[in-house]
Amino acid sequence: MKKTILLVTTVAFAATLAQSANKPQQTGTIVAENSVPCGAKQDKKKESVDLLCQEYVVRTDTIDYRIRQEKPAAKALIALNTPVEFTLDKDKIKFKANGKSFEYMVVSESLIPTTTAAAPKP
Repeated sequence: MKKTILLVTTVAFAATLAQSANKPQQTGTIVAENSVPCGAKQDKKKESVDLLCQEYVVRTDTIDYRIRQEKPAAKALIALNTPVEFTLDKDKIKFKANGKSFEYMVVSESLIPTTTAAAPKP
């Protein structure tokens, strides 16, 4: 009896691990880009210089994801209307665009409003 319970528990645990490892791929499009402040550093003259990070909006069928670089980096800019395939992992988004891999932080999510107004009938 104990062996059966142990076997069932082990199988259930393994299935849970396998399911969490396979994150679903989603598709979206980069619809907006903006430079936002994300820190400061001191130059040689001990003056503070603001650092900018890129922030993008990735639109899917139902949700807009606002994503941002974690740290300022010399990463290539991603063009608007670029299609992306991505996976979400907690507050991170990993995607490929133009053959390059990127990892950004998800700042916010918002539902895309649906148009519920029907066209007038003649």
